[in-house]
Amino acid sequence: MLQEKLAHFQIILGSGSPRRKSLLKELRLDFTVELMPVDEAFSSSLQKEEITNYLVKLKADGFRKLKDNEVLITGDTIVWHNNRALNKPQNKAEAMQMLQSLSGTTHQVISSVALTSKEKQIIKSDEVDVSFRELTLEEIEFYVDQFKPFDKAGAYGIQEWIGKIGITSIQGSFYTVMGLPVHLLYDALLEITEK
Repeated sequence: MLQEKLAHFQIILGSGSPRRKSLLKELRLDFTVELMPVDEAFSSSLQKEEITNYLVKLKADGFRKLKDNEVLITGDTIVWHNNRALNKPQNKAEAMQMLQSLSGTTHQVISSVALTSKEKQIIKSDEVDVSFRELTLEEIEFYVDQFKPFDKAGAYGIQEWIGKIGITSIQGSFYTVMGLPVHLLYDALLEITEK
């Protein structure tokens, strides 16, 4: 079992995301949260999972020096639509603009996770197709006003009201869209504990 393999390791989540914290708890993992501020800028030449893979590595590389028994988890998620990345909206107008562009279309959600120990680093990424029905301006405004999705890539959370009423199909993992490809994290945790 994973818990037995991790008994001698200290897991650190390098993310303030409440969704990632919740998912790790649901995996029955003991972990602590430590945050290091990182400038999440990336080159415009990067595409899709190149962006999220770069950012999870950047977050890990900017962390303090790890001890022998420590494993750091860093994650990143983008929404990819019309050949560009939609990150976290800066304000209400930007959030509404993002959701209007996603309305009635299919986009990709790409999440990467990095596991870093003193000896090695494992990076895995996953991509999911998500389709929205046509959303009305009133629905978009209600969601942005009530849920304030300013900490979410693409200005929405699949687990929130807009996901329940607006998403018509998902091709892939629900948890990847939530911000953490849990199935890949599980595999990576098994891998990183192997000597």
